[in-house]
Amino acid sequence: MGIRGEIFSTKTSTGKRTYFFNIKENRHGDLFLNMVESKKQLDSSFERHSMIVFEEDLETFMEGLKQAVEFLRKDKKKGVE
Repeated sequence: MGIRGEIFSTKTSTGKRTYFFNIKENRHGDLFLNMVESKKQLDSSFERHSMIVFEEDLETFMEGLKQAVEFLRKDKKKGVE
């Protein structure tokens, strides 16, 4: 087993939301991508949503994400019907 826990982390902010992309290692040595969306609430608390994608599922996940983004971009260009 390597260094357990967070191996890599980066974030990006859009104004309303902050997205964190973390590569972590579980206790079995498996790597996974942990994505977190954080949004500040009116009472100054934060609403957080997290999603995990394991390394062995990453290619399939990325293909589905690519298809969804392509659809979104194509649909945006032609306008809502």
